[in-house]
Amino acid sequence: MRSSNPVFSRRGFSRSGGYAGFDAGQQPQAGNPYANTAYANNPSANNPYAQQQPQAVGQPYAAPPAAPPQTGRMTMDDVVARTGMTIGLVVVMAAVAWITDLALPIAIGAGLVAMVLALVQSFKRKAVPALILAYAALEGLFLGAISNFVDSYIANGAAMQAVLGTMAVFTAVLVMYKTRIIRVNRRFYRFAIAAAVGFILLMMVNLLFAVIGGGDGLGFRSGTMGILFGIAGIVIGALFLALDFKQVEDGISYGAPREESWLAAFGLTLTLVWIYLEFLRLIAILQGND
Repeated sequence: MRSSNPVFSRRGFSRSGGYAGFDAGQQPQAGNPYANTAYANNPSANNPYAQQQPQAVGQPYAAPPAAPPQTGRMTMDDVVARTGMTIGLVVVMAAVAWITDLALPIAIGAGLVAMVLALVQSFKRKAVPALILAYAALEGLFLGAISNFVDSYIANGAAMQAVLGTMAVFTAVLVMYKTRIIRVNRRFYRFAIAAAVGFILLMMVNLLFAVIGGGDGLGFRSGTMGILFGIAGIVIGALFLALDFKQVEDGISYGAPREESWLAAFGLTLTLVWIYLEFLRLIAILQGND
């Protein structure tokens, strides 16, 4: 994995084969993401979205224009609008599944198809809005049905608590990122990716043992171990949110095409869905033990 969400790894807001905004051992200064880097003196250097400027005859080393055109570039408004569309569709379809009491087998099927669509989009070089919206719709059906089941039979009020928990994590990470309490650098990126890979591998091993031996496998999703792993899953989701914020910030600074805002929205949606499911699972374990 080369980025916090695989959707960014294809077009990646990166340079010199590294992670976006990370020079070797240097962190850009607040307010100027390119301070102390080669990009500070040459806005087009190592920028994957910079357009090659024609050189005047007899001036092979002419400096690039001070203010390159920004037409069709990604803005924060674009990211907010696209993210609102994807998250809004997830919420609407989740409400439909809840109200209609969608059967779990159908919801699980929708969730599996959503996973396939997410993987397909992740390996595409360009955003496909129809694919992203289809993922959001199917993921919403899955979340609505599974939330209804947990809320009705395992932990009353779990869905609303999970929503509030997800909103709290998003707000806290955003505030800490904007105030630079969280500083996303190469070490942060490596730690987050290593933690996520380790977490997913352990869950796969647990699932394998559950299929072979029945029950909860190695017990990573129930009891005390389940609580600890639930908290770990939420923390990993919070780390990924910080990475998502960094990638959005770098994409806007680099002047990424407006279409990249769909990828930003897709990545944020994936992370928020992860956090919500971990909260829902954790609440189910905690209230189920009462």
